[in-house]
Amino acid sequence: MYTVKVNGNSEFKTELHQQNGILSGILNGQEFSADIIKIREGVYHMVKDNLSYNLEIVKHIPEEKQLVVKVNNTTYVLNIKDKYDDLLHSLGLDSLASKKVNDIKAPMPGMVLNILVAEGQDIKKGDPLIVLEAMKMENVLKSPTDGIVKKIAVNKGIAVEKNQGLIQF
Repeated sequence: MYTVKVNGNSEFKTELHQQNGILSGILNGQEFSADIIKIREGVYHMVKDNLSYNLEIVKHIPEEKQLVVKVNNTTYVLNIKDKYDDLLHSLGLDSLASKKVNDIKAPMPGMVLNILVAEGQDIKKGDPLIVLEAMKMENVLKSPTDGIVKKIAVNKGIAVEKNQGLIQF
């Protein structure tokens, strides 16, 4: 059983299965059945109650259990919880399931071209933090989480090694 929250609003309980071109199961306590075919990777066509739907998986973020899908060119963000997520939540342990990131390390050897944040700065997930040049390419390292910059361990213009600490949260 899965709980699917659509665009942060509507919530659905579902248990669906696909077999031989038929998508079937339970959706909010009601039986569900539709014909579905895969057009190409991430693109599907579905017929339900004589209505046609074009489905496209735009983005899959497994660590956040999130899908971004387009249904007939309308985009939806799906946040998916399974029975284990519900169990952790009921026990008050759901915050332990999220990965805590304390620092940003260099993914490869390179040169620090620019530092885009300052110590004490409040940052959000996805904010650009540092520009690292490696193999004549500029790589912008982004924040994997929300937080506050505690320490910047490097300076602009210095060479760094792989896995060297750059920024601490």
